[in-house]
Amino acid sequence: MGPGGACWRGGGVPGGLKRWLSSAAPAPRVCVVGSGPAGFYTAQHILKHHGGAQVDIYEKLPVPFGLVRFGVAPDHPEVKNVTNSFTQTARSERCAYYGNVTVGRDVTVPELQQAYHAVVLSYGAEDNRVLGIPGESLPGVHSARAFVGWYNGLPENRHLKPDLSCETALILGHGNVALDIARILLAPLPLLRKTDITAGSLAALACSKVKRVWLVGRRGPLQVAFTIKELREMINLPGTRPVLSPADFTGLENAIKDAPRPRKRLTELMIKTALEKPVEKPVEVQAAAPREWGLKFQRSPQEVLPSADGTRVRGVRMALTRLEGSGDSAKAIPTGDVEDLECGLVLSSIGYRSLPLDPAVPFDAQRGVIPNTSGRVEGVPGLYCSGWVKRGPTGVIITTMNDSFDTAQSVLEDLQVGTLDVSSSREGFGAVESILRSRGVRPVSFSDWEKIDAAEVARGKAAGKPREKIVDPQEMLQLIGH
Repeated sequence: MGPGGACWRGGGVPGGLKRWLSSAAPAPRVCVVGSGPAGFYTAQHILKHHGGAQVDIYEKLPVPFGLVRFGVAPDHPEVKNVTNSFTQTARSERCAYYGNVTVGRDVTVPELQQAYHAVVLSYGAEDNRVLGIPGESLPGVHSARAFVGWYNGLPENRHLKPDLSCETALILGHGNVALDIARILLAPLPLLRKTDITAGSLAALACSKVKRVWLVGRRGPLQVAFTIKELREMINLPGTRPVLSPADFTGLENAIKDAPRPRKRLTELMIKTALEKPVEKPVEVQAAAPREWGLKFQRSPQEVLPSADGTRVRGVRMALTRLEGSGDSAKAIPTGDVEDLECGLVLSSIGYRSLPLDPAVPFDAQRGVIPNTSGRVEGVPGLYCSGWVKRGPTGVIITTMNDSFDTAQSVLEDLQVGTLDVSSSREGFGAVESILRSRGVRPVSFSDWEKIDAAEVARGKAAGKPREKIVDPQEMLQLIGH
């Protein structure tokens, strides 16, 4: 339950709610832009706590669920179970889904504001932060976002052809996405074959020569952003061994005495892994040279180094750093020393970034968010935002859920106190449909998506996978007869 939600329980129906439930009042029409977790949780909360509201969800792709489909690692199927509750929401008679509609191009935000009493922008972070260093555009350098999109079937990344013919890959970043990528690069193929990873990326990984992955961060072990579950999974990955330098962890036991419990446990696991003596293995097992991965600290990328002929990446020049301050606020200051790390593949995992959607919507380019107070967009009554475009691209699905409930609560409060005037009825999708038709845009319904879903599951079954994702939007549209 979101903040403030509890006050609507208890004896009897609050006066405002009685008025909503009477048939005389026009039903509030709410539009949500984006069908990822932020969009669905916002819709879910409004529908649950307002008996009359109608919610329409718009999505630029034909298929729903955003980063649950395109961000969550293929070998983490349990995290994707939230789509079951999203499906229940979409099937509600007071909810409709319109895929294949790009807001800002096919229909503008002001046009949506004309058609709805409230518009909630929940379209997430569609871009990645750039390193801003020389050589960043060399072949062999990719953003984590594009690489994750490639193995997860995001249509815009389907043509990515990462060169996996090198032995060493370098991932810049110490977050969960960086660990996801390292795990996918090093996981035994039989493990990946049972997941919904795309057929194209599975084929490429089957030919991969990558056997060593370094995860490099600007700060130290006490500032890593990944969580213990992901670290433990990486340490226990079959056929790989962790390479952590004991020197990075000496004396840290004292530093974490008073640290919060999650940080303490995470650091203890790294210390244990770094200082543990490897179990003596028979010579023939060692000769098989397992794949390996490691964490490197206090190194900040300065330049991507080109190969002799300048056609691709051969390494990254790192500035060595020292830390000023402690804990999460510690800053990495270059020492003046540099070090070159050899690699043939660079994946930059330094964060996602939201983009402005429509000139009519205020946008803080510096912070990459829509300026808002509790989800109410500053200076634009009736416009709201939730999820990453509201608070920046951090946190897991549960964080987004609470954040979206918070925005939904703002919409409900504004309906209750009359800030949102529902006395005049709005046409909702009726008005938008004629705009889309005039622009030659055909939306995809939720039952259309269910046909695509069924086809993917059937294809997956034939291959012994939970699903085989269709990565070409044209193929999706052909399948449903568009």
